[in-house]
Amino acid sequence: MNNFVGSIPDNFSKSNSLQSLHLNNNQFEGWLPLSLTHCKQLEILDVGANKINDKFPNWLEGLPELQVLILRDNEFYGAIHSSDTKHPFPMLRIFDVANNNFRGSLPTTYIKEFKGMMNVDFVSAKLDYLGNRYQSYYQESVMVTLKGVDLELVKILTTFTTIDFSNNMLAGEIPHVIGELHSLKGLNLSHNKITGPIPQSIANLTNLEWLDLSSNILMGEIPLVLANLNFLEVLNLSLNQLVGEIPRGKQFDTFSQDSFEGNLGLCGFQLSKACNHDERKLPQPTSSSNDKFGFGWKPVALGYGCGMVFGILMGQVAFLTGKPKELVRIFQARPKKQAKRTRKGAHPN
Repeated sequence: MNNFVGSIPDNFSKSNSLQSLHLNNNQFEGWLPLSLTHCKQLEILDVGANKINDKFPNWLEGLPELQVLILRDNEFYGAIHSSDTKHPFPMLRIFDVANNNFRGSLPTTYIKEFKGMMNVDFVSAKLDYLGNRYQSYYQESVMVTLKGVDLELVKILTTFTTIDFSNNMLAGEIPHVIGELHSLKGLNLSHNKITGPIPQSIANLTNLEWLDLSSNILMGEIPLVLANLNFLEVLNLSLNQLVGEIPRGKQFDTFSQDSFEGNLGLCGFQLSKACNHDERKLPQPTSSSNDKFGFGWKPVALGYGCGMVFGILMGQVAFLTGKPKELVRIFQARPKKQAKRTRKGAHPN
């Protein structure tokens, strides 16, 4: 965090005892020095947030003690591929290459060999931090993206593991072997060109706390088994091409719409979008021929009722006045008058 410029000196001596090297947040340019391979005791290398323009330094994979490699926010380019090292990066716990120009597929060879991210016993592991065994007065710290937020880890737990490939141009599918990194706490593959389905094997990452696969070209359904990730606090699958119903239960019931938006084929209560099998079609009213003319059974019933009441009333009036014959004569006379008017107005043939 200074204003150092130029290139990093390439004169690290053989058999040196350097354990951590922090050159981050400066203005270094050029290449990483090859003489870093002399640093056999190096545990932490942080050159993040500079202007380094270089290919991926696969010659670092032979450092036996390297646990933290941070190359983020630079101008690295090309593919991330292994050399001929038999067991590359055997102790690596933090691998952060975010915000560069890397291309090609995800490095399956490396993922298979990340022994430091496999089978860590969190129950029996004692609370320890990187650097404590050498200098108790010095605390290691690095900048990482933790659960979607850039934070400084003032202390680095030896059980803390994360992979960040975000904001590059990586393509291809997510390798199934990633499910073997059982100790992984965070995985960020966002803002790349990754295709294919979300592998079921991610459900094996039972210690995962945040998962960001957003802004890719992922397809298919969200595996139901991901709902078994009990420690998952942050999930972002937005802006992909996922389809089907979002899993329910456990942690998935706590994720908001932001975790899934931008996938037009997804449905579920998180998006307030019902899936096809949940939609209930309301019964449609049956229509008769009379309904087409606006004449149904309700007007008929109403007219019948009124006529009945009128008839009863007229009957009572006739009996009370004692002139039923007069009443009958009145009703008999009306149709004749109506008929006469009809004949008068009829058109002659």
